[in-house]
Formats: sequence, C-alpha cells, structure tokens
Amino acid sequence: VPNVPCAAVPAGKSAADNVVEKTGGQMPELSDDALPHWDLARKYNLIDFDLGVKITGAGFPVYVGKGARLQRALIQFFLDQATAAGYTEIQPPYVVNEASGYGTGQLPDKEGQMYHCTADNLYLIPTAEVPVTNLYRDVIIPADRLPIKNTAYSACFRREAGSYGKDVRGLNRLHQFDKVEIVRIERPEDSYAALEEMKDHVQSLLDKLGLPWHILRLCGGDMSFTSAITFDFEVWSAAQKRWLEVSSVSNFETYQANRLHCRYRGDDKKIRLCHTLNGSALALPRIVAALLENNQTPDGIVVPECLRPYTGFAIID
Repeated sequence: VPNVPCAAVPAGKSAADNVVEKTGGQMPELSDDALPHWDLARKYNLIDFDLGVKITGAGFPVYVGKGARLQRALIQFFLDQATAAGYTEIQPPYVVNEASGYGTGQLPDKEGQMYHCTADNLYLIPTAEVPVTNLYRDVIIPADRLPIKNTAYSACFRREAGSYGKDVRGLNRLHQFDKVEIVRIERPEDSYAALEEMKDHVQSLLDKLGLPWHILRLCGGDMSFTSAITFDFEVWSAAQKRWLEVSSVSNFETYQANRLHCRYRGDDKKIRLCHTLNGSALALPRIVAALLENNQTPDGIVVPECLRPYTGFAIID
C-alpha cells in the first residue's frame, strides 16, 4: 500500500483545546473504492455483527475464523510486549464489588454506564484497571516494592448509554470488547517519569503495528474527574477518514490512592499516599478496524509482520 507522511493529514479532534502533542507513522493511500472495516469483515467472514444482535444485542459482535485468530494474536502480542517491558501479568475477575468501583472512581459517577448484577450487587468491569488497581486497596506497600507494574487482559463491558450515529457503526463503539491494560503504582516523585514511559510503550506498539497515530493532551473538560493528566492516542482509519481513539494514558496522582487507602512506607518510615497510573495498551476494536482498513489490497488484507508469528498467516484473503 503506498504511503504518504502522517503529518500531511490534518490532526483534527473534537475539543478545540485538546493539543496534538506528537504524530507518527505513515498514512496509507487507498483507492476510491476502499471499504470500511464493517464491509471488509463481511467480505472476508471475520466478524458477524448480525449474529451478535441475534444472541445478545447491538454492540456484541461475534468474531469468526481468522477474525477470532486476529483478536487472540493482538491480545498475546500486547501481553508479551508488556511483559518484556517489565510488567507482571494479572488475570483478574471480570466482576467487582461496590467498594472496588468506588476505589478507582467509577462509582458513583459512572454507575449508569456499568452493567450491574443486581441480585449480588456486583458490577461488570469497564476496564481491567478496576480490579488490578484494587489489588492494592487498604495496603501499605514497602518502599522497596515500588514501582509496581502490572498488565492484564480482560473483556470490558460498557453500556455506552446515549451513543448513536456513525460513531457506533461496526467496531467503533461496542458494549463488550477486549483490551490489554497497564497499571502502575509509584512514589509521587517518580510518577511523571512513569507516565512518559507508559506513553513510549503505547507508541512502540502502534509503530510495530504500522499504524499512523497522534497523541492528544486532553483539556480539563475532556478528562475524567479522577485524572490529573490524560493523553489519548488515536489512529487513522483510512476508509472512514477519521481518527479513532485506541488508548488513554493517565496519571491520577493521589486521587485513587486516597479512595483506595493505597499507601507506601518511605525510607524514613513515614506512610504516604502512592500515585496510581493506568493506560490502554491497547484496546482492540478500533485497532482491528484500522488494521483492516489501512492494510486492504486487491489481494486481501495484509497482516503486520509483528503479528504473523501469532496468527500463522500473512494475509487475510
């Protein structure tokens, strides 16, 4: 697929105050008859959106054949990359109690966006950040254990109430999706260096996948109230001709730690609040959408080289 420099395409974003901090990758140049990912998924029998509606409802796709294998390849690739970067893998529960939702800030603010198992008063997780960060609730961590670096794969469940229109078509917005998360517990003086390391890690994944990307520093109005600073990564979706968010990397400073009572004992034996950070590394649906669209050729969809040891095939045809 011919490429042109990423910087040649305007880096638009919804909020005027969000700042494009950095760009990278090469923009694909597709033919006029290029297909969006939902049509490619149907053409190559990768994802069945209608079957998902039949058995559950809209926003719950069924992955088929090479589509399912591509999902597993991405998950394993992201986990392997995180492990190589020093993160310890966690396999968390997919439901949490009320105290866990409160600790990371999903409750009570986002209660309407979470699936609630009323009989047991448990919530399906919107991200692995919730159970993994809550591992350290009510814990005083010895200073020599910091930093703590965890990674986790999970399915994620979000009601996405109020979403509609072109932004929800295909894989753009789902109620259930797969994601690999990275979570860090840090001393306050180290947390901003850790944030830069996390951003570099996400950038390295997008570079290896060959996707054009940019990083947005979010303005206050677009950030979660729990976050001190958030950076969004977006990739270019060539057939849709729009940027798709695939990762948010945030430093919460002491906000979550205060709720969680997540503390550490310093070298002076005093007990202080930790800083918590998390990031998507990466969320799969829009990554898959961009890979399918950007890598389409007359002969099929080319699989990035870094994924071929996991997929066992180099092209989807």
